[in-house]
Amino acid sequence: MHKLRIFIADDHTVLREGLTMLIESQLDMEVVGHAADGRSLGQLVQHCQADIVIMDVSMPGGGAQATAHLLQSCPNIQVVALTRHSEAGYVRQLLHAGARGYVLKGAGAGELIDAIRTVAAGGTYLDSTLTDRAVQAFVHGRIEKSVVAEADLSEREAEVVRLTAYGYTNKEVAAQMGISIKTADTYKARAMEKLGLHSRAALVRYALQRGWLNPT
Repeated sequence: MHKLRIFIADDHTVLREGLTMLIESQLDMEVVGHAADGRSLGQLVQHCQADIVIMDVSMPGGGAQATAHLLQSCPNIQVVALTRHSEAGYVRQLLHAGARGYVLKGAGAGELIDAIRTVAAGGTYLDSTLTDRAVQAFVHGRIEKSVVAEADLSEREAEVVRLTAYGYTNKEVAAQMGISIKTADTYKARAMEKLGLHSRAALVRYALQRGWLNPT
């Protein structure tokens, strides 16, 4: 029986050892390597010929940037993010960087195992406690078809879309751009009309697809 080859990247020794025991207890999985930071992750993972990396988001050199770099050098690897961060921004950044799973450290052992198996089968796994609509839309693709459409946005309209997708309010967008709130609202309305978008989640999805929300 082919076993899933798992690599664990976490800076806490106790957690690495605990995860190793959990994963090794599964008949279809084995741990093939460990790392305490993300700096040499790509070389280590390639050497171990891992299938899936369990990535601690908060370890030194870890997170979205490490995930993106790892997947550039090892495109056949799948990443499951393991973190204490439940904020939607962290989730979107990791998924945009290429992670296929997102599990909170407070989750039960069974949830991590489910995440590994789901990702190995080609799916995407999101911790069951995460219900943010924008994140769900990103994961499951429940978004307006027109989100992928090209549109002739002006420079100002595009900037409003970027700032809004980052989470700024109309007032904050206006302050950032040095324009009135009414003008910022007009730019946003025009941009969404051109793009055929009807929700904030759709706008975030569009910005992600255009590469406007860089993980770094």
